[in-house]
Formats: sequence, structure tokens, C-alpha cells
Amino acid sequence: MESYKQEFIEFMVESDVLKFGEFTLKSGRKSPFFMNAGAYVTGTQLLRLGEYYAKAIHDNYGLDFDVLFGPAYKGIPLAVAATMAISKLYGKDIRYCSNRKEVKDHGDAGILLGSGLEDGDRVVIIEDVTTSGKSIEETFPIIKAQADVEVKGLMVSLNRMEVGKGGEKCALDEVKELYGLDTAAIVTMEEVVEYLYNRECRGKIVIDDRLKDAIDAYYKQYGVR
Repeated sequence: MESYKQEFIEFMVESDVLKFGEFTLKSGRKSPFFMNAGAYVTGTQLLRLGEYYAKAIHDNYGLDFDVLFGPAYKGIPLAVAATMAISKLYGKDIRYCSNRKEVKDHGDAGILLGSGLEDGDRVVIIEDVTTSGKSIEETFPIIKAQADVEVKGLMVSLNRMEVGKGGEKCALDEVKELYGLDTAAIVTMEEVVEYLYNRECRGKIVIDDRLKDAIDAYYKQYGVR
């Protein structure tokens, strides 16, 4: 596993973004872990987060694209942080773009925030986590309605590796199949468990035998087969 992935796993735990316990998800599933990217709240955290995304985007998609699109609302700071990090780490200027939830009819009018989209643009979408694919279902038509662009792929921070709405494939694979775009994550939940199992982080073991059993049971029920 790449060193930046190991650092990112510890970073999620230290930032209280990735938590373990008992959580009820929006889907109704009872999960032993939960991720909330809204817990990245400081400048230092966003700086580091942007760099982890930049490295993963570089590894998976290279830098041969024009726009990083972050769906409202959580995708907005992700797109900003990652474009800044790409500039810092690789010297490449990528434009950032996001959508508004409501169309603005005055001043900086329209549905887009940041850069506009132009015919021929190559776009990578950035999100925190994709559980069901619902966000892409809303975002993809918005992007394609603005200009004749090529959506190269989707980058998320964590692949939960559980079945999506179809009940057979994980949400990222469903997105790939439905929209014909590549999907990738900084880390997968399998990598998280492998790295944190019986490993001390912040002075305690994060995933002990009891929690490992709970995660295994969850994936036996909801994991991708």
C-alpha cells in the first residue's frame, strides 16, 4: 500500500472523519463504521486533504484534464482544495467548477460556481464518498447540459465496498456501468481494515477483534460478492 494511503487512513481517524461504533445510515443499514467528510473543518485539514486527493487523482487519471467538478455542497471545498494541491504538487493549473442547488438569476448568474464548462473540456468529478450513486445521478446531467464535455472519471476518498442500489455491485461499479466513466478512491474500506486492524492510532487500538468481527459480519450481509 502506498505511504500516502496509510497516512490518509490515519488522517481520517485523527480528524474524526472515520468513526467506528454503531451507526444507522441513510439507507437504513446498521453499520459499524461511518464517514463524515464534513468533519474536515480547519485550514490544515483541508490542505492535507487536498494533497491526498491530488496524489490519488494523479495516480489514477494523470493530469491530462481541464476541470475538477465538485457537486454541491460537500464537493465544493474538495474541488477547491484539490485544485490548489495539484498546482502546488505538480505545477498544473486545473480549473475548479461546482453546481449551485438553486440557479442564480443575477450577477454571476447560472447554475455553475467557479469556472464555466466549455466544449471539449475533460472533467474529473470529485466527491467524499459514494454509497448509492444518487449524487452522480443528479450531477452527471447537469455537467452534460452545460457543454459538450468528456467526463473522464470520478474520484472519492473512501470506497465503502458495499452493494449499491442494484444489490449486486458496489456503488462505484454501478456508476461506472451506468455512465461509462472510470471510478477510483483514495482508499478502499478493505485497505482501511487491513491497515488499522490491531494497529495503535492516537494511543489506542482502533480495530480490535470485536470490531473486526462486526465489520466482517456487515460485509457478509452488504459487501460486494
